Amino acid sequence: MNRKPGKFFPELRERAVRLVREQRSEHLSMWTAVESISPMICRTPQILLDWVNATTSTVENTMVCTAGRERIKAREREVKELRRTNEIQAGEPVFCLG
Repeated sequence: MNRKPGKFFPELRERAVRLVREQRSEHLSMWTAVESISPMICRTPQILLDWVNATTSTVENTMVCTAGRERIKAREREVKELRRTNEIQAGEPVFCLG
């Protein structure tokens, strides 16, 4: 089995990240959670923290993109309604009481 040095099994990464997330509430910081789990998987705490940050940023980016798209669609609907309202008001005669 030819493997490049520095590459780890995806299953190991997923399990390690899941363990950190599960244990996070029991520790004062993310770093202490990472330090407690890293010896179990025979990796340095920094490598494990990098894995956690990489997966977290990917999930957050996906959520932000989805939320952003929904917000943009809502704004586009609102603009369309406002334009329609403006067109209707522009066609109505204006009565001045005075």
